[in-house]
Amino acid sequence: MKHTLLSIACGVGLVASSLTVYAGEIEVLHWWTSGGEAKSVKLLKESLEAQGNEWKDFAIAGGGGESAMTVLKTRAVSGNPPSAAQIKGHDIEEWGRLGFLADLNAVATADHWQQFLPKVAQDIILYQDDYVAVPVNIHRVNWLWANPEVFADVGVDIPVTLDDFFTAAEKIKQAGYIPLAHGGGQPWQNVTLFEAVALAVLGPSDYQKAFVSLDMAVLNSAKMVEVFTQFRRMKDYVDPKYRGNDWNTATSMVSNGKAAMQIMGDWAKGEFAADGKVPGKDYICVAAPGTQGQFTYNIDSFAFFKLNDEDKQKAQEDLARAILDEEFQTVFNLNKGSIPVRMDMSLDNFDQCAKDSMAAFKATAVNGGLVPSVSQGLATTSYVQAAIFDVVSNFFNAKDADPKQAAHRLARAVKAAM
Repeated sequence: MKHTLLSIACGVGLVASSLTVYAGEIEVLHWWTSGGEAKSVKLLKESLEAQGNEWKDFAIAGGGGESAMTVLKTRAVSGNPPSAAQIKGHDIEEWGRLGFLADLNAVATADHWQQFLPKVAQDIILYQDDYVAVPVNIHRVNWLWANPEVFADVGVDIPVTLDDFFTAAEKIKQAGYIPLAHGGGQPWQNVTLFEAVALAVLGPSDYQKAFVSLDMAVLNSAKMVEVFTQFRRMKDYVDPKYRGNDWNTATSMVSNGKAAMQIMGDWAKGEFAADGKVPGKDYICVAAPGTQGQFTYNIDSFAFFKLNDEDKQKAQEDLARAILDEEFQTVFNLNKGSIPVRMDMSLDNFDQCAKDSMAAFKATAVNGGLVPSVSQGLATTSYVQAAIFDVVSNFFNAKDADPKQAAHRLARAVKAAM
């Protein structure tokens, strides 16, 4: 008998002797198709095939996952969803409300998930007090990636504040480099840049009010006008051909010295690694300008769909255990550029960027500087997110854009989508 979900080994050379092996096929929907991300998927594939099973890849290109979610909805409505899917944030709640997701409470209780998963991760994977998904990692989105050789050649310091950024960017531009690598062909990339500026201008409290609580007073405030004003200034320092760039193309521009900086999540680190670049030497990772001591998080998760066969349900539990195994968490996140979702793990094998990320995550979880990413679907519903995407991208791509008008439009669009 073939099984649609099964246990997987948890890293190169790892023996999961306590897990039952289910020979068969697993179909997993994801959008990890770029260099560093593809290596992470390859780890899952190799772990699976090491046990004599077949990996059926269901990859939908597109770094933000919009295309993947469209395909998933079509498959689910037709009664043919994949075995597991990369779903996160409020989308997990939506799938749970529709009754598609499996109950993982037994394995969560047996393996004491509450003891090592942070509260924000548990909140994401719970639906009506039932565990319905498994978190894989934690990404920090508000990173600035910089090429130190470009900065040294121009003779400027890597920026700490927004004012620093614009001062350095102007000098870098005059020196013939692209100051800010950006891929604006997809709305999520524009919003990744926008939310970093928003966090710098608003601070974590007003950021939460605007994008989580959807407070109209903040969304339509003078501070939001300032967010759009500073965001628009960023456009003066990106590649004029930015609309044709995907995010990893933009990362490559920093890696090869064509551009000085990129504001992007730590999945960018996987691209530097794929190029053989060394952190601290070939590239620098610091908080996005104006966001020191703050952390915009994105948590990837796999949601499991309901299965009627008891053996298949057991296989789901094995897979859930495998994903949270410490060795798998280490190897997977080293490839992905993220940090483990387990808070009880050693980071001895991780680079300084990851260690800094974990330290910032734990600190901000206590001091209030931890905020969910809008661009990655963690802050609000997909409907509100789509409204924000439209307003922000239209503003960024417009030849002449009015920040005050944009703030008004943002408030109206969010209200209509609530």
